Amino acid sequence: MKRGLLLGVISALALNGMVSAASAAEKKQLYFVANGAVDFWKLAEAGMKKAQAELPNYTVQIKYPEQSTAAVQDRLLDDLVAGGAAGIIISSVDPKTQTEALNKIAGQTLLFTTDSDAPQSKRVAYIGSSNRNAGKQAAEILKKNLPDGGKCVAFAGLPGADLTHERLEGIKEGIQGTKIEIVDVRSDEMDQTRAKSNVADILTARGDINCMIGVFAYNTPQIYLALQEAGQLGKVTVVGFDNDQATLGGIKSGAIAGTVVQQPFEWGYQGMKDLARYIEGDKSFIPKDGLIIIPTQIIDKSNVDAFTDQVKAWMSGK
Repeated sequence: MKRGLLLGVISALALNGMVSAASAAEKKQLYFVANGAVDFWKLAEAGMKKAQAELPNYTVQIKYPEQSTAAVQDRLLDDLVAGGAAGIIISSVDPKTQTEALNKIAGQTLLFTTDSDAPQSKRVAYIGSSNRNAGKQAAEILKKNLPDGGKCVAFAGLPGADLTHERLEGIKEGIQGTKIEIVDVRSDEMDQTRAKSNVADILTARGDINCMIGVFAYNTPQIYLALQEAGQLGKVTVVGFDNDQATLGGIKSGAIAGTVVQQPFEWGYQGMKDLARYIEGDKSFIPKDGLIIIPTQIIDKSNVDAFTDQVKAWMSGK
């Protein structure tokens, strides 16, 4: 009798395990593919965590390419599709060279872009910032802090990325009619050591530079470190993008004039929710132009404390 009872318990546990495994297998897989393993994407992860709590029939994950190259990212996409991905949001490393690969993925699963759009591809929608508008906001910071003009060097991670071109074009449009000019653009292929050395090289080669622009999230902290080591903090106007903690600290101390922040938390949160909505048949939220724009914001010394508190709340899940 005891043996029969024991066998019954074992059978029940086995059946429960099979049901749990089947339930897990039935959940659709949604992925967020970043363009590199940088801290900028931590807020997107926090947004995805919030989305996961509201999407019980899905499993959401963020994936980082081993290297920030189109080839590595393309292989990662192929692996996700082979594994049964129901939907993917990607920040493409190089949209122009990846169009064919993205079209292949879009033919196999639901594909959205974020951060750096691939408008020539067959992606369904882009969710993210208007990088051109963000560039115009950066120009406002420059004009406020360089009323007599200046010579600027911009530092960027991926020179071929649309976000690089769009942010710089926005800045150039915004500084038209002023004596502010961008005299050089240095790229680092998302190598932070190289990003810092690029700044040091400019300090050595160009004594006339009084302005530096960090185009990618990590560029501004590397500008800060290079200026600090050279004893040049406060002597060069620094404007950045995004909300790295070092950038926010530099704004608070007065070493950085300001930054234009995006909302990667919303990309992760709204993006995962939108993928699920589309999969379930609701396409009404997709604009005619396919662009779901999440506004950007200027952060300077006047509002850096309030924004820092907001970032902490996002990261803590509040």
